[in-house]
Amino acid sequence: MATAPETPRVHVTRSRANPGGTEVTEGRPFRERKPPWLKVPAPGGPTYRRLKGAIEADNLHTVCQEANCPNVGECWERGTATFMILGDVCTRRCGFCNVQTGVPTWNDPLEPARVANQVKMMGLNHAVVTSVDRDDLPDYGASAFVGVIRSIRRQAPGCKVEVLTPDFRGQEMPLARVVHERPDVFNHNVETVPRLYPRARRGSDFTRSARVLRMAKEMGGDEVVTKSGLMVGLGEEFDEMAETFQVLRDHDVQVLTVGQYLRPTERHLPVVRYWHPEEFDRLRDAAYAMGFESVASGPLVRSSYHADESAREVAERRSAA
Repeated sequence: MATAPETPRVHVTRSRANPGGTEVTEGRPFRERKPPWLKVPAPGGPTYRRLKGAIEADNLHTVCQEANCPNVGECWERGTATFMILGDVCTRRCGFCNVQTGVPTWNDPLEPARVANQVKMMGLNHAVVTSVDRDDLPDYGASAFVGVIRSIRRQAPGCKVEVLTPDFRGQEMPLARVVHERPDVFNHNVETVPRLYPRARRGSDFTRSARVLRMAKEMGGDEVVTKSGLMVGLGEEFDEMAETFQVLRDHDVQVLTVGQYLRPTERHLPVVRYWHPEEFDRLRDAAYAMGFESVASGPLVRSSYHADESAREVAERRSAA
């Protein structure tokens, strides 16, 4: 008797506010006044409005909007954006992330061409492409990254391509397919220190993420720059951050970003504390002392913030060496 095909298993977790199964009570009030160094102008300039209309008209998604990035106004006014492929529904439920979670239905084979067309129309010199986690797909979404890289290289050959990928469940073949296309920068964020993974990244694993970064470097060699990013504000200590930096360097990560976690809604993990700009300077100095080739560390820094400058800094350092 024939049996029905097995439905792909989708990772399911509890609510964002208690992803580890217990309520998180430690943290600052959601509606309190934020420190002055976290104030940014509301977006709304002419370039921002034009890009917002063009991206929405093409039925595309950006992590700038989905993740409520505080730099969306600045970046879009500069004519840069980070595209989020494979829809706007994630199969995981990280306690800090504002992207909606559930069972995805998005599967548009023309999406890579439409993303590349937007990159060409915007005249980008450096395009960043990320995605939601798609644990429901056989290759975890790797083929979509391959399609976007190839499409951008055809339609905008002068544009550098940076990919910010999921962990592909640690599988080598999906990762190898993406790295084989030789993106200029391969980025995978570890997000937080290992101790906080059960609270902030249930369904992910720090060791697995670090291994993905090392494999990407081994596969790509000098043609691919590796990059990762972390947040502060979830209860980590300075020494923990430094230890995590060192693990990333030991896994051949070249570029590092560090920024302040900002709670998107009351349903997300609370901010334990706001780090002062001087502490971000100390983190930056510690990272450079470990041998990172480019470090962006500041309260409003996000993974794709001034990504083109980070890539250029690595190239300049290598040329000087």
